[in-house]
Amino acid sequence: MEFEDIYRRYWNKIFRLCMGYVNDYSLAQDMAQETFIKVWQYLPTFRNEANIDTWIFRIATNNCLRQLERKKQILSTQFPADLFEDEKTDIEPQIQLLYKFIAELSEIDRIIISLELEDVRQADIAQIIGLSESNVRVRIHRIKAQLTRKFKEYGEQY
Repeated sequence: MEFEDIYRRYWNKIFRLCMGYVNDYSLAQDMAQETFIKVWQYLPTFRNEANIDTWIFRIATNNCLRQLERKKQILSTQFPADLFEDEKTDIEPQIQLLYKFIAELSEIDRIIISLELEDVRQADIAQIIGLSESNVRVRIHRIKAQLTRKFKEYGEQY
């Protein structure tokens, strides 16, 4: 498979995975772009031992985890309290809310649910993150219940 085909086929999926992880539109774009730079660099060495989907999602997942480490280092600096976040007008409000709730999950749960939302097979998710398939199934069930609860609580507040 050529890089251009891979890029067209996987860009939106990888972007949504990153968006679910960081809940920041421009940062998610940067992270997706970094992922595809790595895919382009390492595509000649890809040996087809794993499914290409699994390989690309693994690169994206590692990229997300590295971003979290960078973010932890940056957060140790104090930012002015009067900064505000621009409204994300590109994304529907319900989707923004979903990304917000996903961003509140633990690291591993963010990755799992983001991959699940991209219709990655649970066996592949297990391989990407290094858990058993049954553990992934249980976690997905619990994450969905947790997100549903958050949506209900949000609805009761407004």
